[in-house]
Amino acid sequence: MSDDVRVVRHDAELTAGVRRRVAMSELTDFFAAAYTETARALEEQGTAPIGPPFGKYYGVPDTTVDVEAGFPVAGTMRPQGNVHPGELPAGLVAEAIHEGSYDTMHQTYAAVQRHCDAVGLTPGPVCWEQYLSDPEVEPDPARWRTLIRWPVTDPLGGVSSASW
Repeated sequence: MSDDVRVVRHDAELTAGVRRRVAMSELTDFFAAAYTETARALEEQGTAPIGPPFGKYYGVPDTTVDVEAGFPVAGTMRPQGNVHPGELPAGLVAEAIHEGSYDTMHQTYAAVQRHCDAVGLTPGPVCWEQYLSDPEVEPDPARWRTLIRWPVTDPLGGVSSASW
């Protein structure tokens, strides 16, 4: 886990992916199916992912989670089956690299939350993760790297970048 949290301006990224409410216990299977279906749809439309896969979370996970899984793409794709165009939105985000198993990612989220609290920023209801390591290529979970990005708002509208 990394405690290095940065607040940066993120440019919007077009995406293609599958969104569904799933049980937390079925999340791994959902991701595998969503990535496969999205990659197939992109290939059939003559395009390919331009970045690492992502998981975008809408709201706070409980026993179920509203989640979208897919890839950044260079242009808008046509909806195909369960795969739809989307976006990783532009704006201010708090970000950190999580190093290690997905089971310990809550520690990095807690570090991001602490940083936001310390600098007066409020994390929004949506966040996303970009999976920089492929578990099929790197089987050791201790070496997995995940970029966490959590859009934030400044409740006062006046936080300068010097305070981040």
